[in-house]
Amino acid sequence: QVRLVESGGGLVQAGDSLRLSCATSGHTFSSFARGWFRQAPGKEREFVSAISWDGRTTYYQDSVKGRFTISRDNAKYTVYLQMNSLKPEDTAVYTCAAANVPHGYDLGSLTQAHFNSWGQGTQVTVSS
Repeated sequence: QVRLVESGGGLVQAGDSLRLSCATSGHTFSSFARGWFRQAPGKEREFVSAISWDGRTTYYQDSVKGRFTISRDNAKYTVYLQMNSLKPEDTAVYTCAAANVPHGYDLGSLTQAHFNSWGQGTQVTVSS
């Protein structure tokens, strides 16, 4: 059974940091692009960040550039999202996903439809 499991969410204050992890089982996804999405209450799910299969290329939504860092450890089948300088507007359920796209694919062009495996999500709450 293929599973993506997020962890690391929680309740923090504005300015704090969190590190989300997304572990996989049943499939390595080592050759897949990986991404993080988030959905705030009453809002649509939005694309936050992505990383290429080899970790050499990354993409960030403008609102998180300079604050969030995506990385991956293919030996551990895990993807991370380091979130610094958190703001109340970062409050959301964060979900990781995997996309089977050709190597070299423009990560900024990825949409939710490209991602065919999803985790259950982890809650991040940032208080002011």
